Amino acid sequence: MSATAAAPAQPSAALQSAPRPAVAPASQGAGQNDAQKSHQAAGNTLYEIGRVIEIAGSGSQVQLSAKLINDLANHQDPAIAMAGQVGSQVKIRVGNVWLLANIRTQRLDMADAASIIAAVDFLGEGDEERLTGKIYNFRRGVTRYPVPGSSVFAVSSPDLKQVYAADGRAHVAIGTVFPTRDIRASLYVDAMLGKHFALLGSTGTGKSTSAALILHKICDLAPQGHIVMIDPHGEYSAAFKGNGALYDVNNLAMPYWLMNFAEHCEVLINSTGDDWQTDADILAKCLLQARSKSRIAESIGKLTVDAPVPYLLSDLTNIIQNEMGKLDKATNSAPYMRLKSKIEELKADPRYNFMFSGMLVGDSMTDFLSKIFRLPSAGKPISIIDVSAVPSDITSTVVAVLSRLVFDYAIWSRNEPQRPILLVCEEAHRYIPSDRMSGASAVRTILERIAKEGRKYGVSLGLITQRPSDLAEGVLSQCGTIISMRLNNDRDQAYVRAAMPEGARGFLDSIPALRNRECIICGEGVSIPIRVALDTLEEERRPASEDPLFSVLWQETGGEEEILDRVVRRWRAQGR
Repeated sequence: MSATAAAPAQPSAALQSAPRPAVAPASQGAGQNDAQKSHQAAGNTLYEIGRVIEIAGSGSQVQLSAKLINDLANHQDPAIAMAGQVGSQVKIRVGNVWLLANIRTQRLDMADAASIIAAVDFLGEGDEERLTGKIYNFRRGVTRYPVPGSSVFAVSSPDLKQVYAADGRAHVAIGTVFPTRDIRASLYVDAMLGKHFALLGSTGTGKSTSAALILHKICDLAPQGHIVMIDPHGEYSAAFKGNGALYDVNNLAMPYWLMNFAEHCEVLINSTGDDWQTDADILAKCLLQARSKSRIAESIGKLTVDAPVPYLLSDLTNIIQNEMGKLDKATNSAPYMRLKSKIEELKADPRYNFMFSGMLVGDSMTDFLSKIFRLPSAGKPISIIDVSAVPSDITSTVVAVLSRLVFDYAIWSRNEPQRPILLVCEEAHRYIPSDRMSGASAVRTILERIAKEGRKYGVSLGLITQRPSDLAEGVLSQCGTIISMRLNNDRDQAYVRAAMPEGARGFLDSIPALRNRECIICGEGVSIPIRVALDTLEEERRPASEDPLFSVLWQETGGEEEILDRVVRRWRAQGR
């Protein structure tokens, strides 16, 4: 093998100076000479680093020269300096088309200590511009495979710029393509949102900041958009105070009567087994009677127990009491007492006022949907729903109601001008747990349904999680775009590997070695899998998720008595 680099006999010496016209090796055919000439005309240098030795469907094997790779290690172009390393790209010429491949693994050639055998995965192909030798019109897939013996070349930054250049589709730039310094990495918004996306990463890898970066970019692109974000830790209010509407237990005012029957059961029924079914039957009968007392019910032909029609909690308890009064002495009244006492408990506990307050009995459904879905958005396209102060026993039900409202709105507005909604769920493994973690629940049922059917109705789902292996089976595979930051757990890595497409295997191997604020992106939202160094987000746009600096904070003292007084006061008031 030989390097088609500048003229001096020693390749390493040639690489220290500016590239000069390359000389094609005598063993190469006329087609290769044409390629060399076109590159010479453009002042580009081709660096041959190996040859193809085996071809398979999605991947192949190439033999690389260890000496030539080492000679290129100090090249001024970072893409060429990475040539031959795991995670880097190489190109192979077939006719007038360049195939791009990603190096997945390396091993020493036992028959030749100066050679390296590398497994490569084909990413796609691009046409060659005859005058400049540049790659253009890059697309996924391979039309023609190379034959064993074909030359393998290092990919340059100008090549990558053509490959990763965003086309005319709506896109947002979120960082730079690794290992280059100036090639922008973009996400195609319609493709990413149209088929859902997942953002994965272990704690401390910059996951929250990355989520804020992507959402800020989308908000900047579409200031009249409609985004609902479930925030379980209260991190994102600080990030979106300038361009978002912020809701927590103090101003959410979510009416209890918006719950459907399944959600009512989760909140009001604590029994199990046969008792649960008995309680559910009684609740269904009494809830339907309570809803039918509403003036709105009179205009509805056939009222169902799931219809979001206002009713009074006092009406529901009175109906339960009346039904209990109709029993003969031999019939057990315990189910009625259980339901009645649970309703009284919710009404009396101030922690539940955001949902079960007596002030929420009016028909406020239109106003509630307007503020939560940002209809109209008024330049604030995202609503942050901070559920960190919601009592833990009904947090999943609150998330279920919000998620179902998004989906039901999309279904019942099909004959109206379409207003697609993006639902972003932080800590998604809490709400869509795998079968081994939890059984069926209202929130898991609706989020799984959105994952499977949402795109038909204009509902996009964004899942953010640090434990992808704890997600329900199949949900991750429904996400068309996967953005993976560093994952330290082996099971999480295997789970993501199973969900990602075959051509991204080489990138997956680098997931445990990613630095903070680096990620692997593959799927519908990008042309080909890429490794990205994410942009730095402005301080005022970052979520409140910084890790505490123990070495600094433990140097501070003073004012502890006042701190404790204020904390205990808030703690007792269950407020913030």
